[in-house]
Amino acid sequence: MSVVTVQLGQCGNQIGHEVFNAICGDIHGTHGLCSKKENESYHDACKERFFSEEESEVPVARAVLVDMEPKVISQTLSLAARSGYWKYDDRSHFCQKQGSGNNWANGYSVHGPRHKEVIMNLVQKEAEKCDRLGGFFTIMSMAGGTGSGLGAFVTQGLRDAFPNSFILNHVIWPYGTGEVIVQNYNSVLTLSHLYRSSDALLVHENDVVHKICAQLMNIKQISFRDVNQVIAHQLGSVFQPTYTAESGLHYSRNPLGDLMETLVPHPEFKMLGLRNIPQMPENSLAYSTFSWPGLIKHLRQMLIANAKMEEGIDWQVKPPRLGCSIPSSHSTEKPLHFNTSIANLVILRGKDTHGVDLGSFQDPSLYTSWLKPQDAFNVWKTPRAFNKYEKSAALVSNSQFLLKPLDNVVGKAWNMFASKAYIHQYTKYGIEEEDFLDSFTALEQVISSYTTL
Repeated sequence: MSVVTVQLGQCGNQIGHEVFNAICGDIHGTHGLCSKKENESYHDACKERFFSEEESEVPVARAVLVDMEPKVISQTLSLAARSGYWKYDDRSHFCQKQGSGNNWANGYSVHGPRHKEVIMNLVQKEAEKCDRLGGFFTIMSMAGGTGSGLGAFVTQGLRDAFPNSFILNHVIWPYGTGEVIVQNYNSVLTLSHLYRSSDALLVHENDVVHKICAQLMNIKQISFRDVNQVIAHQLGSVFQPTYTAESGLHYSRNPLGDLMETLVPHPEFKMLGLRNIPQMPENSLAYSTFSWPGLIKHLRQMLIANAKMEEGIDWQVKPPRLGCSIPSSHSTEKPLHFNTSIANLVILRGKDTHGVDLGSFQDPSLYTSWLKPQDAFNVWKTPRAFNKYEKSAALVSNSQFLLKPLDNVVGKAWNMFASKAYIHQYTKYGIEEEDFLDSFTALEQVISSYTTL
């Protein structure tokens, strides 16, 4: 089954390009470490997912590019074409000249309705090229105007036009210090609207990825491209083909459907986080060896201590003994707060994956009481190595990992809203105070649901 990617705004288009690059780099890499037959079926499954074959022999990304200013899209199109490995369809993009001025209301209430027909037609054409449509993967930022406002509008449009297709929104959480004064407003409005129409939100935090670039990749002057490449690598490690328990001897057909089935058991809980291990500069790989028990031990501790990377994990955090109540602590000092999960998915790639012991992820104390561990935990594997790593593991988790950032964003937005700061910039485009209040209420409900796990 095929996935149509919708790239929205500057951030969405730049990340989308890096994702297709990472996937293509992985297909063409000589580091598969598996049999020729295995490699071929991996290739075929990947191509069907993300590319359509044209007469030109160069795979064409199944993607629609949308932005309200032309610069990034034209750069993205030409970069892809120059790679020689893949390209975008020249007719699958839409841009305007005026931008959204970092204003969510402008993207949602003005550009959205004005350009809805053109954008949805592009999506429809892309969907019709698929033999079987698995769903939509949208990539957007929460802080600006186009990705967030137009992105929320387009997601609703997708839900209306394709009521039975899966929609996964990939959302970039803005830097805490922030580039945009109204980013917390934009974030609150985006999240609350996406929560209504999306099946799940996969979140990357800019601050976390920045840290990975600095501490794990040893990059001295970090550019947006560096950040986007780390994000693309992590996304590739989830979306490249694997064997699931149900798929048996064939690569799984529907990555989005499988993801929702394993990780989103209830519509109140849609926030997914992604962790990836190991991550290091390429020149260090030759000097590093990894064992599965070591990788799994680190990955599990990253999960329960809510560490976003393998450096600086708090090893003091232990699962609560069943039967004890967990003291819920929201104090300012850093409590030994345990990250409770609803569901987890571990994806193993590389050699000797068949014998890996994942019993530590099936411990009932890791999960909420209303799901059995055998339902809450799943594993996907493939002997095909990913992106030069002989062994690598990814963890996609539906857990309390976003509570603190979410609480922060809602709190900051509420403080601005209480003093009516910048509200006039939204009301002039038809987003009223009522709409803000609805969004706050929706997100308070999400925070409360995750807090009481």
